[in-house]
Amino acid sequence: MTSAPRLVHIVDDVPELDGVDDLRLVVALDGFLDAGSAGAIACRHLVSERGEEGSVVVATFDVDQLHDYRARRPPMSFVRDHYEAYDAPRLVVRLLRDVGGTPYLLLHGPEPDIRWEAFCRAVVEVIERFSVSLVLGMGAVPMAVPHTRPIAITHHANNAELLTGTSPWRGELRIPSSAQALLELRLGEWGHDALGFVAHVPHYLAQLDYPRASIALLEQVERAGRLTIDLSALGVEAEERDEEIARYLAANSEVDDVVTALEQQYDAFARAEESGSSLLAQDQPLPTGEEIGQQFEQFLAGLEGPDESGGQP
Repeated sequence: MTSAPRLVHIVDDVPELDGVDDLRLVVALDGFLDAGSAGAIACRHLVSERGEEGSVVVATFDVDQLHDYRARRPPMSFVRDHYEAYDAPRLVVRLLRDVGGTPYLLLHGPEPDIRWEAFCRAVVEVIERFSVSLVLGMGAVPMAVPHTRPIAITHHANNAELLTGTSPWRGELRIPSSAQALLELRLGEWGHDALGFVAHVPHYLAQLDYPRASIALLEQVERAGRLTIDLSALGVEAEERDEEIARYLAANSEVDDVVTALEQQYDAFARAEESGSSLLAQDQPLPTGEEIGQQFEQFLAGLEGPDESGGQP
């Protein structure tokens, strides 16, 4: 009887980690928990800091056991009369170094569609193989918030002593699960410290690349992981996106009015929270995600479709 194939393949010998006794693992999975591609952009930035050749893949997951290809079909290149290239999904752990040379690990790639429990056990193999002392997760969700206000972050951890910020939520919320959320839960049950950060991305920007949220996440990772990350390149990307949004709003007063209403609601929310009266301002219900999505359907089309004569970015 043949044994099942291994879910993760870990490099046996990694000299760069010899003697490292306080290693961090940063986790960001593409898919459900990645509004504005905030986590994916953050990972791309971390890898690009050193370049692909400057990072070492120390663990590779068998994507064939985790990926639903019919639900998320990888892209291929068809050139004239033949298939030429296939962008196979990769879920890997890379060894990177921050600006000061401190090593850390980055687990990134598509969120597993199936076998979440097996995936969690495989991640623990990596954690125990390299003596990881802390896991840091990055994620982002769409919220009814304006892009003109600071990005709020939900802090969470499987050990209350790890929390680096106060949660804006009270009581219990029933939310859709994710492989990344389950991983944090299981790690706590198995005695491994993990904390994470979820950026609140304006709902009307959730389908666009929004590097401003990536910066907010990486700033949290820096603080909690005691890492130093050069965010200057991401700052340039964020400013360019902000300018595109500002130009569009200036040319579309109806959309600008909706953003102004969100700003008023957000500010009322903040005042209520500061006074301790309520997380939601009285008489100012936040619009639902569906309402925001309908109002900004034109907004998304405008940002994604350049039109030199129509005032769109």
